[in-house]
Amino acid sequence: MELITHRKDAVNVGQAERIASAIGGGLLTAAALKRRSSASIALGLIGVDLLRRSLTGHCHIYEAIGIRTAPKGQGAESTSVPYELGIRVDKAITIGRPRAEVYQFWRNLENLPRFMKNILSVTPAGGDRTHWVVCAPAGRTVEWDAELINEAENERIAWRSLPGGNVDHAGSVQFKDAPADRGTEVKVELQYNPPAGALGAAFASLWGKEPGQQIEQDLRRLKQILETGELATTEGQTSGRRLRQIAKANAARDREVHTGSEESFPASDAPVYHP
Repeated sequence: MELITHRKDAVNVGQAERIASAIGGGLLTAAALKRRSSASIALGLIGVDLLRRSLTGHCHIYEAIGIRTAPKGQGAESTSVPYELGIRVDKAITIGRPRAEVYQFWRNLENLPRFMKNILSVTPAGGDRTHWVVCAPAGRTVEWDAELINEAENERIAWRSLPGGNVDHAGSVQFKDAPADRGTEVKVELQYNPPAGALGAAFASLWGKEPGQQIEQDLRRLKQILETGELATTEGQTSGRRLRQIAKANAARDREVHTGSEESFPASDAPVYHP
């Protein structure tokens, strides 16, 4: 697992805030210099930091809690998780099956809950869009809609979450022929930004305390399913707790649909591979 945060000099503050910081910082610094008292030292330090925030465009508090008011910049149209923000996991495995077979299994995103332990469901939502329900800490669930943004048959699949979900999420998977006819190399890249940002990453990880280890276990389950046709243990099977979570999530969605019908009105990044 790699915890991605802004570089020390990365811009995460919008232009309007930088101007406001410059004005506020200047006023506080001037007041501190004029008073020359012990209390003015604190004002001076705040003023200097606001001036630094204005000049660099970087806020350490924003970095800690995962907030970004600066534009995402180039690639914003296909980026769900802001640049250098969130948690990223990169894992790979070799599966002893033909590349086309492995690709087709993954391309049916409804198969993901079969081997990815914390994903409760991935359901079609029309076109290239799907709806995801994922286990969260403390027995809760988070949901988002996602869309495919990059696809090449038997080579790669990339997706990203859409605005309005609980979590910003993006991912890609690449498929290559393994050396010596050993099957298919599968490389997975996942990135997501928890609601609490980097500060809450250790407590709000969607894939457990160690996401890298969890994804590695998920890929081993995928390998077992594709190579043997079934899981040798009950580890990857749906538990009673997961069944209850799925039922609870489905009931919540049913209530939302019912309410919307009664009131008669409509409901209101990935690591993309570039050859």
